[in-house]
Amino acid sequence: MQHLETLLAHYGWEGTTLVALLLAMWFVQLRYYLFVYGPVASYRNNRRPTVREAEPPVSVVVPMFSEDYAFVEERLPLILAQEYRDFEVVLVYVGSDGDFYEDLQRLRHTFPQIAVTKIHLDPRFPISPKMALNVGIKSAHYEHVVLSTTDAAPTSDRWLSLMSRGFTRSEVVLGYCGMADDEESPGGLTGYLIRTSRMMSSADWLAAVVKGHPYRGIRHATGFTKKLYFGTSNGFGFLNMNVGEDDLFLQRIMTPHNTSVVLSPRATLRERIWGGMGWWIDQERYYGATRRFYPSRAISYLNWEMGSRVIFFLAVLCALIFLPVEFKVAAGLLLLLRYALVAFEVRRLGQRLGETDL
Repeated sequence: MQHLETLLAHYGWEGTTLVALLLAMWFVQLRYYLFVYGPVASYRNNRRPTVREAEPPVSVVVPMFSEDYAFVEERLPLILAQEYRDFEVVLVYVGSDGDFYEDLQRLRHTFPQIAVTKIHLDPRFPISPKMALNVGIKSAHYEHVVLSTTDAAPTSDRWLSLMSRGFTRSEVVLGYCGMADDEESPGGLTGYLIRTSRMMSSADWLAAVVKGHPYRGIRHATGFTKKLYFGTSNGFGFLNMNVGEDDLFLQRIMTPHNTSVVLSPRATLRERIWGGMGWWIDQERYYGATRRFYPSRAISYLNWEMGSRVIFFLAVLCALIFLPVEFKVAAGLLLLLRYALVAFEVRRLGQRLGETDL
């Protein structure tokens, strides 16, 4: 009490409040990076008990909304080359190009694990991704289904094998998909920021899964059983929206006990970057439209990290401008300590997710 009175006497209630706010936000940030993001890097799915057979047959469902020859020639072969005993790739073509559909059918002669389904595209009756995925899931021959997209490609031939291990312990399996860093991707600061944004936004929901409070996954690497899809949830909800299959739908079927996440550099995918920063911001806004439907716990969890970060930096700035020299030094030290903590934890997280150069 005496110390508080001394602070008030020397620095006034404004300075004392600023110091208290600075310390409070620093400890909130410390909690997030040590106790929320930190466990993601050390998470081991094999800590969960095995309840099902190893390497169950898996159906990979990929909807196609265009005549995407780049996917057929570049990314589809990486899926077909997976080292896995029994799997199929269900392609759901939404379009009206008969020649392209015939080309997909001919692929079955070389790759018998391919199954092709067509939905005729009529401008009067738009087909949403959820409708295409629903057709693909119904067409899948196997109980265990993994959803992916034409934009993403596995980084190794062990991706499907590692994803399927999650099914031995859970009914819902979540993987990680980063942004590509290749010749077709933007270089420099733009590419770096896009890739970092994906990794850190993924860290939020990955940490929630590890803590036992899952609220979303990622549409490029999500798996579940058909029993859950047709039984517990009765298919996708929010049919008036073209988004939500990787969060709003998963919120209906995920529990702390039936969900696992597969974290390994060899179990990741990379999504192609189709534009610059404007494209990325539009993507974030488009898929972020579902956030208002999240549980209050998830919204509070996301807002506290971002809010505490903004308030911390503003408090540091105010301390450096208005407070005496001893507090300027203290604020600078807190800033450096936070930087060291973030750099350490992000490096650990990046190594676990195959993002070693972030």
